[in-house]
Amino acid sequence: MDETEFWDLVDSTREGAEGDPDTHADLLVERLTELDPETVTDFARHFESRFQRAYRWDLWGAAWVLLDGASDDCFENFRCWLIAQGRHVFEGTLHDPDSLAGLLGPEFDPERDGEAEEVGFAAYDAYEQLTGGELPDLGLAEPPPEPVGEPLDFEDEEQLAGSYPRLWARFRAGLPRTA
Repeated sequence: MDETEFWDLVDSTREGAEGDPDTHADLLVERLTELDPETVTDFARHFESRFQRAYRWDLWGAAWVLLDGASDDCFENFRCWLIAQGRHVFEGTLHDPDSLAGLLGPEFDPERDGEAEEVGFAAYDAYEQLTGGELPDLGLAEPPPEPVGEPLDFEDEEQLAGSYPRLWARFRAGLPRTA
């Protein structure tokens, strides 16, 4: 599976899910189980490499603003969701995390969207269904122990508003500020 095939599979299953991340995960598993185990492993490798690329402080800050807070687990689920949004949104957000404000449609609801934990397990579930075993080692480097880049003070709303002015204006402006 090459990169284009990876993104085509992500896009087609997202469209079929009509924005529901759990349905998206189910559709991914369904489509992946139509493939051979080696191709499923390739999909997992593509997914995991993007998941690691998104382990960055600036993306965590964007998730924090977008979702009004993002714990470690929430940030993991956010990265799965970001990949699930497709190549355009993923690459655009990596290039400029604040651009996420314009990349998301008007239907985005921070109470419902922004996390897709099950999408991150789709290849693992499909491989297990196909083989009865666990995915083999993907041969990727270990992720860094900390996100890449300069840490942000997520409690400093002034810093967040200045770092992500478009996200702040769209998702946080008008909300009561915490002390």
